Amino acid sequence: METAYVRPPVIDPLDLSSFDSLYHQYHNAVYSNILKLVRQPDAAEDILQEVFLALWEHRRKLDTERVAGWLFVTSYNKSLKYLKQKTRENVLPLNPTLEDFQQDDPASESTEDWYRFRVSMIEDAVNHLPERKKQVFQLNRYEGKSCDEIASIMNISPTSVKDYLKQSNRFIKEYIFSNYTEATLTIAPLLLIYFGQ
Repeated sequence: METAYVRPPVIDPLDLSSFDSLYHQYHNAVYSNILKLVRQPDAAEDILQEVFLALWEHRRKLDTERVAGWLFVTSYNKSLKYLKQKTRENVLPLNPTLEDFQQDDPASESTEDWYRFRVSMIEDAVNHLPERKKQVFQLNRYEGKSCDEIASIMNISPTSVKDYLKQSNRFIKEYIFSNYTEATLTIAPLLLIYFGQ
C-alpha cells in the first residue's frame, strides 16, 4: 500500500523553540545544497549559519508556509554571493579601482523583492511537477531525505527515487529557462549546477 506524503507541520518561527525546531528540521538539507555549490565544508558551514541568521532576522516578514522554499533559495543566493566574492579575490588587480569592487550583477543583490522572486520562481517550477515527482523533490531538497528514506516513505524503489529526482531537476531547469528568460541571465550558470543532475 502506498504511503501518502504528509507535509511537515507549519512552525511559527517567532519564538526561539519553534525556530530551533525549524533549524533541526532543515539544516541538513540546506547544508547539503550549499556544499553542492561551494564544495568547501568550512565555507558551507559559515553560509549555513548566515542562512539561519537571515531566517531569524526575517521571521516576522516570512510566510511560514514558504519556509522550506525560502531556505532553499536563500542558501542558493548566499552560495552564489560567496562564489562571486572568491572569484573577485582571485582576479582583482594589485591596485584596484572603485569599479573593481562594484557588483557585476546588481540583480543578484539580496533585496527582499529579488529573494521573493527567486523563491516564487522555483516554487512555480516545483508546483508544475507531477505529484509524485514533486513529493520526491521536496523530501530530498527541502527536507534532506536520502533516496533510501524517500523510497521507504513513498513505498517505491530507490532507483525510482533517483530517476524522479533526475527528471525533476531537468524539468525545473527547463521550466525556469523557458518561463523566466530575463531572470535566468543572471543565474543561469548556477542553475546548471543546481539542477543539472
